[in-house]
Amino acid sequence: MAAWKDVEQAEPEFAARVRRLFEAGRHKTIATLRADGSPRISGIECEFADGQLRFGSMPGARKGADLRRDPRFALHGPAFHPLEGKEAEWPGEAKIAGRAVPGGGTDGDMFLADIAEVVITRLNPEATLLVIESWTPTRGLRVAERE
Repeated sequence: MAAWKDVEQAEPEFAARVRRLFEAGRHKTIATLRADGSPRISGIECEFADGQLRFGSMPGARKGADLRRDPRFALHGPAFHPLEGKEAEWPGEAKIAGRAVPGGGTDGDMFLADIAEVVITRLNPEATLLVIESWTPTRGLRVAERE
C-alpha cells in the first residue's frame, strides 16, 4: 500500500484533482466494519499533511473502535449533485480506500491512511459517459468509461 505522498509522486495531476475534490467540503463519509462484519457509515473530517492523509475519531467513538479492530476503510469525499443542464461542469467525486494505521493523537484516535486505491468518478466532457479513474500502488492509474 502507499502513503498520500506516493500518490502525489506517481500521479501529481490526478492527486491534485483528488485533493481538490476532498477539500471542496469539510464533511466526508467513512465506511468501517463492525465487529459482526456488517458495514458502518460515519461522518468524518480528514486532512492532507506532511505527505499523509490523516483522519481521526473522537474518544469512545465506534468508528475508532472499528478501525482498531479491523483497519479496512473506504473514505468518500463530499458529494455534490450535477446541476441539470450543466452535467459536463460536474467535477465528480473522489474516494480513497485502504487500511487505517494508528498515528497518535491526544484527544481520541488519529489514523494515517495506508492507501490501497484512489478513485475519481466523473463525466466525460460531453456528459454522455461515466469516467472512472483509479490508481493503485501496484498497477498505477487506469481510466475506464461506461455508459
